[in-house]
Amino acid sequence: MPLTIRPAQRTDAAQILAYITELADYERARHEVVATLSDIEHSLFDEGSTVRSLICERDGQAVGFAVYFYSYSTWQGRNGIYLEDLYITPEHRGGGAGREVLRHIAREAVANGCGRFEWSVLDWNEPAIGFYQSLGAQAQSEWVRYRLDGDALLQFAQG
Repeated sequence: MPLTIRPAQRTDAAQILAYITELADYERARHEVVATLSDIEHSLFDEGSTVRSLICERDGQAVGFAVYFYSYSTWQGRNGIYLEDLYITPEHRGGGAGREVLRHIAREAVANGCGRFEWSVLDWNEPAIGFYQSLGAQAQSEWVRYRLDGDALLQFAQG
């Protein structure tokens, strides 16, 4: 079955939001999804958006998506790409779709002189960890990610 990877369009926003929700369910965090259809339309597709998104299709039917953005490494003095989300529907996993979406983004990174391509994975997600390791990706265990969000972000910003 032919696989197509294309830039997402505003008309894909509802499908992207549905995939975000499915991914959050899998990651046991559906309660954290507050994005609306309008949020997705504006953040991904309005002029000036710094976020990119892809739709992965098999035989013209959407089977997954990816959302990513350009980052920057001061140590390398170059841009990188950070993959925020990659989701392939369960029934289409194992058929190469995830690998091809990652390869598509990796090719963009190389074509644009990026020094790295990074993403995060939950420490309990063994299938994803095994998949990423099979690609040659390496865990960056010496780095600990921190986050300010919600009330903590607001209080810090105001304080």
